[in-house]
Amino acid sequence: MEYVYLTIVIVLFLLAASDLIVGVSNDAVNFLNAAIGSRVAPFRTIVIVAALGIMVGAVFSSGMMEVARKGIFNPGEFYFSEIMIIFMAVMVTDVILLDAYNTAGLPTSTTVSIVFELLGAAVGMATIKLISSDGGMTIGQFINSSKALAIISGILLSVGIAFTTGALIQYFIRIAFSFNYVRRIKYLGAVWGGIAFTAMTYFMLIKGAKGASFMTDETKDWINANSALILLYSWIGWTILLQLLFWLTRFNILKVIVLIGTFALAMAFAGNDLVNFIGVPIAGFNSYELFAVNPGADPNSFLMSGLAGKVPTPTLFLVIAGIIMVLTLFISSKARSVVQTSLDLGRQDEGDERFRSTWISKVLVRSSINFSSNIKKALPGGLVRTIEKQFEPYKEKSGTRKKDKPEFDLIRASVILTVSSILIAFGTSLKLPLSTTYVTFMVAMGASLADKAWDRESAVYRISGVFAVVGGWFLTAISAFTVAFIMVYIFNYAGIVGMVIMLAVVAYVIYRTHVIHHKKTLEEKGEEDELETLSDENIVEKSMKGIVKNLKIIVENYGRAIDGLEKENFKDLKKKEIDKITARTKYLKDHIGLIVEKLRAEATDTAYYFVQVLDYMREMLHSISFIVTPALNHVDNNHKPLLKEQINELRKVHARLSELILLVAESLKAEDFSKQEELQELQRQFLGMLGELNKVMIKRIKNAEVGTKNSILYFNILNETKNLALQVVNLYKSQRDFVNYQNNGIT
Repeated sequence: MEYVYLTIVIVLFLLAASDLIVGVSNDAVNFLNAAIGSRVAPFRTIVIVAALGIMVGAVFSSGMMEVARKGIFNPGEFYFSEIMIIFMAVMVTDVILLDAYNTAGLPTSTTVSIVFELLGAAVGMATIKLISSDGGMTIGQFINSSKALAIISGILLSVGIAFTTGALIQYFIRIAFSFNYVRRIKYLGAVWGGIAFTAMTYFMLIKGAKGASFMTDETKDWINANSALILLYSWIGWTILLQLLFWLTRFNILKVIVLIGTFALAMAFAGNDLVNFIGVPIAGFNSYELFAVNPGADPNSFLMSGLAGKVPTPTLFLVIAGIIMVLTLFISSKARSVVQTSLDLGRQDEGDERFRSTWISKVLVRSSINFSSNIKKALPGGLVRTIEKQFEPYKEKSGTRKKDKPEFDLIRASVILTVSSILIAFGTSLKLPLSTTYVTFMVAMGASLADKAWDRESAVYRISGVFAVVGGWFLTAISAFTVAFIMVYIFNYAGIVGMVIMLAVVAYVIYRTHVIHHKKTLEEKGEEDELETLSDENIVEKSMKGIVKNLKIIVENYGRAIDGLEKENFKDLKKKEIDKITARTKYLKDHIGLIVEKLRAEATDTAYYFVQVLDYMREMLHSISFIVTPALNHVDNNHKPLLKEQINELRKVHARLSELILLVAESLKAEDFSKQEELQELQRQFLGMLGELNKVMIKRIKNAEVGTKNSILYFNILNETKNLALQVVNLYKSQRDFVNYQNNGIT
């Protein structure tokens, strides 16, 4: 039996390695966001700096490991066999949950996940014990409710504190420096740098030292006793040193702050969040050690009271964990996806608004506008004008590609890193597993708000995005608790067989999400490359190839929709291909500004006709989508199939529509625009045919040959088909004008 539990301990460490990979991929946003967003250095340099911070922070996290052993539940109330089931349930749940969030590109809290997984698993095992007991026990004796409540409260409270603190400090720092901070940095840079470095020194030395496994108690006591003097001398020393260095070398103080801040925040992450990944396996290892030193002990009756004491964490485990974290930073593509979500919500300029507006965001924006107007009225006009002048955007030199522009400047990056470091360090010093994701994300969002990155063009979308991310955090808590609770029941009653099955499920889930994410990444890269390679010379050829390809896809999907209706086959009615090209066309339309920049300066009409081409193509894609989706719903709801006569009519419609669309495709491919009259005649005949079919359908309704669902679907197909016929000719004309203006230089 002892070998079985030794195997479980080994599996726990293997899961920890996997958890470190998926966890770091998610938490990379915490310490990479500011450096990447401000483009302070090449990506490789940023990762190297963060890697050094992780390795240092890894050995500072020993004190936090107690949270996994006794922070959430009372280990002395559980037997060895039960505690191992709890730990296994937690690790399986954590890997699945974090990997799902990484694939979606949403930053979630590894701290929240581990806390609620421990809570859910402990409650699950407690209920099992209560069910099998004779009475006299309560759930309260198993759960460390006061500590759990303090941890949860600290996590939730950190959201509001981080957002407010980030917004306030960013607001005042921006007033001090403005967006055109180059001149003021000469006088204020060293002062701000001294404050930032002092804050980082405070948390790295004073707060971080408390958890360091290599420092003696005497050293820690000396540091704590002289904290005030260390802070004072640190600020004076850093300020003087930075000012001297600036005078002598003219180096960029802000870049140094951001790079040191990235190191510090990565260190804070490792010091505070390492418990989320290896705390449970180490607790399992400690449990096995306690059980192994008692030969002959029964795992079903051996209480784990020994876990309640202070057990030092081997430094070797911490170093190995740090190495895995560092390797993950270099190889994980999911880490970049999660970082990009945060950057999109905080970028200074308009960008890809991936979130839709909601009624809450609309109300908040409207209320904020009214509140801001009232504040301005109450303040002196001169003061308002002076403040607003500090927030005037700085005009960068022309010639910088949008792709190379930073999402925000170094001032905001330095604020995000400084404030986040202080808040995280304070939480670590209190032995609270403060969510670094919550803190850094909300500080970044608060700074974005104060920096007026959320203007009236983007505010509703950005706020909706923040609510979506925060809502995901609450979903994390609920999911973590529920899944861990269920896992405990599975492992308790299914035993080793249940564990093996769930481990296989974990492996499959990780594999599938990797495939999905890789495919999604390639598609996004393809869209970016397509836009990047567009030029004034090749835009005609590229647009023509795209249009011809899309027209053929529309014809094919129309035919498949008819087959699907006839055979009532779901597979034929899937429209994934349509969704992809619709998204690609929308991507081009959303980035029309970049496309216009690539055209000749005098080509105003060319850009106009290109926009028209995109609009007509989107209308056609919407029409085919509005045909396929109702057809799929009709079959999915098991409504009566279309009559045989209706299917035959639709096949004739498809044949005539194909003739019209393919003629357009061939003309565009050959750049032969001499067939306009032929196209218009085909269009006229086709529309007449649709009109006759509408009349036939009305007769069927009068004769009660068809039902309501049948009628709605058939009329909808004919109406959207009519739109296809109208839009394809319009697209032909716009592409003709676009080609003529572009090739012949007509203006």
